[in-house]
Amino acid sequence: MSNLNSPLQRINDFDVALCLLCNRQSRYLFVRNFFRLVSRLGDGLLWYTLMAVLLLCYQEQALPAVLHMLAAALAGTAIYKFIKASTLRPRPFNVYPSIVCTGRTLDQFSFPSGHTMHAVSFSLIAIFYFPQLIWLVLPFTLLVALSRPILGLHYPSDVLAGIGLGALIATLSFQFV
Repeated sequence: MSNLNSPLQRINDFDVALCLLCNRQSRYLFVRNFFRLVSRLGDGLLWYTLMAVLLLCYQEQALPAVLHMLAAALAGTAIYKFIKASTLRPRPFNVYPSIVCTGRTLDQFSFPSGHTMHAVSFSLIAIFYFPQLIWLVLPFTLLVALSRPILGLHYPSDVLAGIGLGALIATLSFQFV
């Protein structure tokens, strides 16, 4: 039985080690405060502000993009809540005392990263309608993804799952455009 667990254990060990490495960066005040801000904006503030700005600037031309992003948000929230309730993976700071939570949690479970999932799906949808936004949304999405293990809120594998789910949600949603 230990041979079957060995590859999974090595993956888990790597996941935890990478999480620790990322989380150590939050000991620097500037890093911690910067990624707290990114995380707070990733709660939805930046995305809903972007939707409002698009509507103000482009009016009815922005409506399909905004409605598409809102539909993806609803679908994504339902999917990630279902997965979190099914997997019940505790957050890294609840399992490993050396990982310090330096951010705010929206719920108690770790897998997958909802912040990352939404950032990826919103970015892909926004870029589809407004390619000129790539310079804004892609770097921000990367920062959101990095913020999760740096703040001790998620394992890197949670973030990778969030990236995959966000891309899948956006890709599937394009079938309805």
